[in-house]
This record gives sequence, C-alpha cells and structure tokens, in this order.
Amino acid sequence: MARAYYEVLRAGGFTTGGTNFDAKLRRQSLEPADLILAHVGAMDVCARALKAAAALLEDGSLERARQDRYAGWDRPENRAMLETGTLDAIAARVASSGINPEPRSGRQERLENLWNRFV
Repeated sequence: MARAYYEVLRAGGFTTGGTNFDAKLRRQSLEPADLILAHVGAMDVCARALKAAAALLEDGSLERARQDRYAGWDRPENRAMLETGTLDAIAARVASSGINPEPRSGRQERLENLWNRFV
C-alpha cells in the first residue's frame, strides 16, 4: 500500500477519488461486527501506508536514488531517443555508435531496506 500511495503522492496526490474497498462476504465471517472490523483494519493499513509514503517522499532518499539511477537519460540525445525514437532508429544509433552498456546493480536490496525504515 505504501508503494502505491508513494506513486499517488508523487503524481500530486488524490485529486479526484481516493481509496476504494468494499465489504463483500469472502470468508466465513458473516457477522456485521466482522465487516466493521475489516473496514477499520483496512483504513488503519491505508492510513499507515499513506503516512509512510509521505515521510519517504519528504525524506527524498528514494527520489535521489531514482535520479542517480536514470541520470544519463537527461542528456539531449537520450531524451530525443525516448521521445521520438523508433526501435529501428535506436538500434541504428546503438550499432553506429558502438554502444555497449554494461549491466550495473539497481541496488534493490539497499532500496528495499530504505523502504523498510519507513513502513
């Protein structure tokens, strides 16, 4: 939930609508109190997730990691490739320029640990 809310907040937050959940019978709990408790629990999860997402966004660490990871895409030739390049044009550029990217770590474990500090 926190990851979903993080992206919602990055995009400007809830401008129309919000979180939707229902009280369909999906298990043996048929008591009205169980349905109320399910809603309360779901709202608690949503609230905690939203607070965690807001704190992480305010902290800025994840956004800095994202910017570092994709910094090369800000160069004009790479922006042009993303915005107007066809697959054939991209392949031709790679072949003519001798581009041979080396794999590099996305540092997934580091980023997962970052998330874990906020949730």
